[in-house]
Amino acid sequence: MIPRFSPRWRVFFLASLLFVLSQFYRASMAVIFPDLTADLSMDAARLGRISAAFFYAFALMQVPLLLYLDRLGARVAMTLLTMVAAAGALVFGLARSGGELAVARVLLGVGMAGNLMGTLKLIGQWFGPARFATLSALVISVGTIGNLAAATPLVLLVQAVGWRWAFWILAVLTFVLAVVFFVVVRDRPEGELEPVAFKGESAQGLFAGLRILLGRRDYWIISLGTFCRYGVYAAVQALWAGPYLIVVQKLSALETGHLLFFMSIGMVAGCPLCGWLSDTVLFSRKIVVIAGMGAMAAVLAVLAMLPAGVGFGPLALLFFSFGVVSGAGQVMYAHIKERMPAAYAGTAMTGINFFTMMGVAFFLQGLGGFLKRIQPGGALGPEAFRQAFLACSLGLAFSALMYLGSRETKGRRRSSP
Repeated sequence: MIPRFSPRWRVFFLASLLFVLSQFYRASMAVIFPDLTADLSMDAARLGRISAAFFYAFALMQVPLLLYLDRLGARVAMTLLTMVAAAGALVFGLARSGGELAVARVLLGVGMAGNLMGTLKLIGQWFGPARFATLSALVISVGTIGNLAAATPLVLLVQAVGWRWAFWILAVLTFVLAVVFFVVVRDRPEGELEPVAFKGESAQGLFAGLRILLGRRDYWIISLGTFCRYGVYAAVQALWAGPYLIVVQKLSALETGHLLFFMSIGMVAGCPLCGWLSDTVLFSRKIVVIAGMGAMAAVLAVLAMLPAGVGFGPLALLFFSFGVVSGAGQVMYAHIKERMPAAYAGTAMTGINFFTMMGVAFFLQGLGGFLKRIQPGGALGPEAFRQAFLACSLGLAFSALMYLGSRETKGRRRSSP
């Protein structure tokens, strides 16, 4: 017997799978960097630029995305964009130069740019506002499976078939998922003429919301916080943890995958934990965010001071802890949503998402140039990573201090996404 609400749960499941795919492609370069450097002879700066290309493309797509989803509907928009991502994975596997890899990463970034906002739009239309907060939080947690898959499972796949074949297989899977999504998913239940949530914004309304955002101090403070918090976290996870663990700590690619897996598990645990602390224990957005960024800065400072070859156990504890405390960053979305008029909450969250992705691009590329400047010969070593991690630690500490200037939103705890 088919459950009564099975159509909406099929929509939720397939849309969430596309977001899982987005998280996977974001983090997919960390464990394959030795293969890329060996096959294509690239230094740290080029690797940083190539990895960052995904996030630049992703971020720049956020502004037109609201209108794009409105004009075509989430079903068509997400299908077309996912097809672009499938092409990006194919090009990545075929690439013979850094430039071709960068083009592939741009295609992947464009192709994955709509999967979170599109999924939220579908949830709003299929489930309504009463269940939106719970299900949107569930989507974020489910998406972390993509980060997990980009760790040990990707290492095992690359070891089995090579990095090129791995991405060709991923291209086929991405294409198939896009087709299944298009065939199964509908924008709203049959007979539902108007969306029950996330009504489309006109260009005029979108820019009106942006003007309000840009005029508020809290928007810039929270944007700086998410720029540094997720920028540092994702830059470490998506690329620079790999070279650090393999080159400095002398771990194998498989052990490195295990540690990135622990880091993602920490994030899975940290997001609901920090949300619970914010909602029901501390009744504060600021305290949780500031404590989280401060703890991230502390973990990076410890990593910077660790001797080479410290061993798997201490590193596992540090990487898991880094993931847990990074979960405080999700509270920023609730904070900005509560600091804006309700009519512009969607614009506010999209605006914050822009800075979130730009932060990753900045730190991926910036750390690559930073590492190359410290060791121009390209042989990354302990001193290069020590200085890079300390620089990231100081950036997070500065952002935490700036966050003290934001306004609290007490009494509105239950409205977080």
